[in-house]
Amino acid sequence: MKKNHGWSLLFIFALTAVSAAFCFPGAVNRGIDSINSKLPFQIPYIADKPFNLGLDVKGGVRLEYQADLSQIEEGQRAEVMEGVKDLIDRRVNSYGVAEPQIQVAGENRLIVELPGIESVQQAIEWIGQTPWLEFSESRPEEETQKIIDKIKEFEGKSNEEILQIPDFALGLQNPYFMPTELSGKYLKKASLNFDQNTGRPIVELEFDQEGATIFEQITERNVGKPMAIYLDGLSIIDTTGDGEIDAGDLYAPNVIEKISGGKAVITGLTGTQEAKTLIKRLNEGALPVPLGEPVSQQKIGPTLGAVSLEQTVIAGLIGFLMVAVFMIVYYRLPGLLAALALTLYGTVLLAVFKLMGATMSLAGIGGFILSLGMAVDANVLIFSRMKEELNSGKDLASSIKEGFSRAWPAIRDGNFTTIAVALILFFLGTSFVKGFAATLIWGIILSMYSAIIVTRTFLRVAADTKLKKFAWLWKPLA
Repeated sequence: MKKNHGWSLLFIFALTAVSAAFCFPGAVNRGIDSINSKLPFQIPYIADKPFNLGLDVKGGVRLEYQADLSQIEEGQRAEVMEGVKDLIDRRVNSYGVAEPQIQVAGENRLIVELPGIESVQQAIEWIGQTPWLEFSESRPEEETQKIIDKIKEFEGKSNEEILQIPDFALGLQNPYFMPTELSGKYLKKASLNFDQNTGRPIVELEFDQEGATIFEQITERNVGKPMAIYLDGLSIIDTTGDGEIDAGDLYAPNVIEKISGGKAVITGLTGTQEAKTLIKRLNEGALPVPLGEPVSQQKIGPTLGAVSLEQTVIAGLIGFLMVAVFMIVYYRLPGLLAALALTLYGTVLLAVFKLMGATMSLAGIGGFILSLGMAVDANVLIFSRMKEELNSGKDLASSIKEGFSRAWPAIRDGNFTTIAVALILFFLGTSFVKGFAATLIWGIILSMYSAIIVTRTFLRVAADTKLKKFAWLWKPLA
């Protein structure tokens, strides 16, 4: 039994140490610096990944739009709004906005929250731009070589020197593809179909009358060559499979023959999901929903967020200390062990939030602090049952075992019902409510780990020491 306790303690403290190092890598990396200076090899540093702070903590802009869906059929409005949401998410992320929160509210409302943005007007300009879908054709080889040579002239030069290079703008062009007159404004729609011979998904494009003429001319001169498709200057889909659409991606299907009639087919897709993604983004570029000016806008300054964060952290620390003092005074040794377990629990929970990349808004921090109370509540139930077992004349080891067994149904039911309510808040609530619900759910799950595993291990280890002889240490004041 004691050997099992040793392995349990090793796991608990190892997990806590790793979590603390991940949460606060600065101090650990300074220690690694000292060690590396005395070793012939180098110990790697712990990545200093910052916590993601929410809009109300970091500051930023919150905008609410009302989309014009008057030209959209009622059955397609939800799909169109999801497309607009995806498009704006891609747009603001391309500007480096950390953790943007974008959601559809009701039938035609779109809420956009941009942490770290200081200018409301700048945010409005970014979002208000019309998405630009463009089709590019291959450059002649001689033009490609000219651009590549011009790009090489930039190497090792300062910005001032680059600006003085003749034909400077030539080096900024795509060396392999050049834009055509065909753009998203000529595309009527893109739809999904399947090849009758192979069963593989294909994407069907339909252009308007003017677009059909342009497309016929372009395909006639590019038979056997690729045509690149861009949305907002980036590839229409993730071709590298890294989960991001960036400069490394290129979607360029080959033109098999001259295409007349304004209809075309894109083949060679890897699966139905890729085809659906392509269709969604093609239609976004072709049929953007007018958003107009925001119906509501709000700027939250970082100073307000910093003050709120500081006050919230102080309140949380005071609350934790008051709970710890009460547990120690009233429950004595079990209370002290519970306070220690609660400290370890808080460290692991912070590491989980950081590892998941969860955005810590004030509401999320509130959920974290509330989950601390839930963890204490489980310990109170356990200690109360232990007290009853001790009063009935059972020995300490049996009282600990029975205390946990009798308390578990109440802990399980209370925590699971709270998780159920939190899940409803998460799926139906807005961004701030979602943050509160997410942190509360993870907090409750780990609180059960803290009470059922950590506290029980500490109690069993203490019960195997000479401390078991002091009966007054194990019984509450009343």
